[in-house]
Amino acid sequence: MSGLFEAQAPRPLADRLRPQRVEEIVGQDHLIGVNAPIGRMLAAGQISSMILWGPPGCGKTTLARLIAEKVDLHFEMLSAIFSGVADLRKIFEAAKQRRLMGRGTLLFIDEIHRFNRSQQDGFLPHVEDGTIVLVGATTENPSFELNAALLSRCQVFVLNRLHESDLETLLKRAEDLMGFALPLTAEARTALIAMADGDGRYLLNMAEELFRLPPDVTLDPAALAKAVQKRAPLYDKAQEGHYNLISALHKSLRGSDTDAALYWLARMLVGGEDPKYIARRLVRFAVEDVGLADPQALTQALAAWDAYDRLGSPEGELAIAQCVIYLGTAPKSNAAYEALSAANDAARKTGSLTPPKHILNAPTRLMKDLGYGKGYAYDHNTAEGFSGQNYFPDEMARQRFYQPVERGFERDILKRIEYWDRLRAKKAQGEPQE
Repeated sequence: MSGLFEAQAPRPLADRLRPQRVEEIVGQDHLIGVNAPIGRMLAAGQISSMILWGPPGCGKTTLARLIAEKVDLHFEMLSAIFSGVADLRKIFEAAKQRRLMGRGTLLFIDEIHRFNRSQQDGFLPHVEDGTIVLVGATTENPSFELNAALLSRCQVFVLNRLHESDLETLLKRAEDLMGFALPLTAEARTALIAMADGDGRYLLNMAEELFRLPPDVTLDPAALAKAVQKRAPLYDKAQEGHYNLISALHKSLRGSDTDAALYWLARMLVGGEDPKYIARRLVRFAVEDVGLADPQALTQALAAWDAYDRLGSPEGELAIAQCVIYLGTAPKSNAAYEALSAANDAARKTGSLTPPKHILNAPTRLMKDLGYGKGYAYDHNTAEGFSGQNYFPDEMARQRFYQPVERGFERDILKRIEYWDRLRAKKAQGEPQE
């Protein structure tokens, strides 16, 4: 009786439009196409355990269900948010009994990254002996969130966020099901697709609201914005989105694409990122990617951080934006970064070599007798302010770590270094210096 009432209950539009065949899934041809990995598994009738990684609304649950139907596996579904060890034990025991009867089980775990490490380990023996085929779904990077042992037993497949053409396909399917078109101008239809942000389920939920409007209403973009609630862009500042967007900001600055950098800055701020985190990254960028090509870059980055501390949001965010513009338009050099890396390598290789004695202080008589400080030339007493003495360990050949670029202020530094190189060479040859 309950099944009858359940069948009569209203179902959301997204559920009514759920694909009935794998071929109806949109946007994932790279996985389910004839020559794609999951497509080949289905053609062979043999499915291995897998992790489906992708954003919300891209079809992970639907794909898992249809895979089970396609290869005639019993489908079990659990949410890692609402389930625990007891639920898993029941499923494993039922799967063992089902296996004795000659039928396999596909266990779909939604949000599998929510299970802790020990819970994830609990899947291993049942996956290995074939009791279950595990299909886990996650919106988070599996390499961060899942055990290495579990990952080694599963293939990871990345599902794409839906493109505009995919979302348009879903809207047309919805209109065919409803029997009439959405009450939108062409511009509003484009805006609706943009508001979905690649999430097919969210798009259909918004469309369902619009189908309820009176038939004589046609919405333009402004009216659409009032009729449906636009969600905030997807951004989890504790997870992969956090690292993806700060990487995009950093690399846009490095590529001197100031407009792209401002876009990623705005994405992070709109998503709720702590502006102080961004400010710290800009300080790092100033020394790592601008460096001495523009010595003011570090000053600007620190000033922006200080200004934000004093002003707070939203006024202080303008100081951060100004810093982004400064860094994006500054000449770039990673010469200091590379110099320190090279010096670190040399330090590790040379061990505990002592400085040459002529540059050591000799505060005691014994140290003077041992030759500490002997032969030291005070650079300021030379005509050029440069003695050309050796400051590397005696057992170590002179090396060049710092290689300034011919951009910005470092062009001037390069000229000084070349001048000192000439003086040093003349001193080594016993020639009179300039």
